[in-house]
Amino acid sequence: MRKLFWRIFAIVWLTMALSIAILFAIGSVFGLVPPAQELRDQRTSFALDTAARLLATGGVDVSQQFLSAVAQTPSPVHLKLTVIGGPMECTIKVTDKFERRVVNADHCFQLSAEATEVGFLSRNLPRLVPWASAMFAAALAAYWLAQYLTRPVEQLRGGLRALALGQFDIRIGNKIDRKRDEIAALAHDFDITAARLQEFQNIQQRLFHDISHELRSPLSRLQAAIGLLNKNPSRLHAMTERVEREIARMDDLVGEILTLARLTTTEIEPLERQTVDLVDLLREIADDCAFEGASRNITLLYEGVGSCVTSVNGELIYRAIENVVRNAVKYSPSNTQVLIRTKREDQAFAITVVDQGPGIPKDVLEAIFQPFRRGSDLPPGAVGFGLGLAITKHAFARHGGEVQAELPAEGGLLMRMILPV
Repeated sequence: MRKLFWRIFAIVWLTMALSIAILFAIGSVFGLVPPAQELRDQRTSFALDTAARLLATGGVDVSQQFLSAVAQTPSPVHLKLTVIGGPMECTIKVTDKFERRVVNADHCFQLSAEATEVGFLSRNLPRLVPWASAMFAAALAAYWLAQYLTRPVEQLRGGLRALALGQFDIRIGNKIDRKRDEIAALAHDFDITAARLQEFQNIQQRLFHDISHELRSPLSRLQAAIGLLNKNPSRLHAMTERVEREIARMDDLVGEILTLARLTTTEIEPLERQTVDLVDLLREIADDCAFEGASRNITLLYEGVGSCVTSVNGELIYRAIENVVRNAVKYSPSNTQVLIRTKREDQAFAITVVDQGPGIPKDVLEAIFQPFRRGSDLPPGAVGFGLGLAITKHAFARHGGEVQAELPAEGGLLMRMILPV
C-alpha cells in the first residue's frame, strides 16, 4: 500500500512542481518579475544621473551632500566624486555605464559607482523564496491527498482480508464516516455486504440446526417404533403404519428443503411455464382447505375477479398460494372465516388472504418468511416445518412478484401476494 501512497504523492507533487517551474521560467524569460540585480542597477543609474545634474547646477558641495545621503538609505548606493583634469577630459566618451563626467569650475569631475559584487544566492533568493514556498506547499498538499486516498483503501483492504477469514462482524464505515464522498459510500457499501454475509452465515447455521432438529424427531420416533416392535411383534401392523407416517413426514421435509434450495440458488434456471387460470387455481386450493377446516367450522369466502389467465409455473404458484391459505386455516380459531380477495392492478394480479387468527408481533413480521419459523399458537395436531412462507416468497420472487405480510386493525393476519401478468 505504501507503493500506491508514494505513487500518488509523486504524481501530484511533480505535476504541481512542473507547473511552478514553468511559471518561473516564463517569468524569467519575459521579465515579468525584475530580478534584484536589475533593480540595484536602476537605483545606481538614477543616483548617478541625479548627482551629475546636482554637480552641474549646484556645485561640488551640493553634490557631496547628495552622495552622503544616498549612501545612508536602506538600499544604499555608494558613489565617488573625483577630479580627473581639465574640461578636455570630459570630452572623452565614457564606456562604463556606472560612470558620469561633468565640467564644473574649469575642472572635469568623474562620478563613479563603487562596484558591489552580488552573489548568486543574494541575486536569486528574493525571487526563489515564493517559488520554494509554493513547492513546499505543493508537497504538503500532495502528501495530504495521498494520505486521504490511501488510508481508506488500506482500511478497506483490511476489511476484505477479515471477510476472507470469515470475520463477518467487521465494519469500517464508522472509521471513514467523516468523509462525505464516494470513499465513504464505498465503506458503507462494504458494511452492508458484511452484514448480509453475516446474516447468511447465521441463516446457514440456523438452517443446519433446524434441519437436524426436524430430522431427529421422526428418526427418534422410528427408533422407538422399532424398539416397541422388537419387544412386541404382535403390534407389527400398527408399528408399520407409524413407520410409514414418519417416512412420509421426512420425505415431505426433504421435498420442501429441495424446493427452497432450487428457488434460492444463485444459478437461476429458466422457469417452465404453463398457461393457467389463477382464479381456478385459487378455487381448487380453497375447496381443499375448506374441507380440512370443516372439522373446526372454518369457512373460506372468495371475492374478486372471475378469471385471470396467465403464464406461470403452475406447480410453484399452486404450492406458494396453498401454503398461505393453509396457514390461514391452520392458525384460525374455530367458528371463524378466511377471506380470499383478488384484484387486477395495472399489469399485476393481487391475491389477499385475511384470517381471524391471533396474528403475530409486529417486530417479527418480516421474520415469518425465514425458513423454519413457525407460529407459537398452533392448534393441536397441526403439522408443518416452517418452510411454507419461505417457499411462497421465493416462488413469487422468481416470477417477478412479491409477498407482503400486514397486521389489520381488526386483528388477524393479512397476506398480500402480487404477481405480474
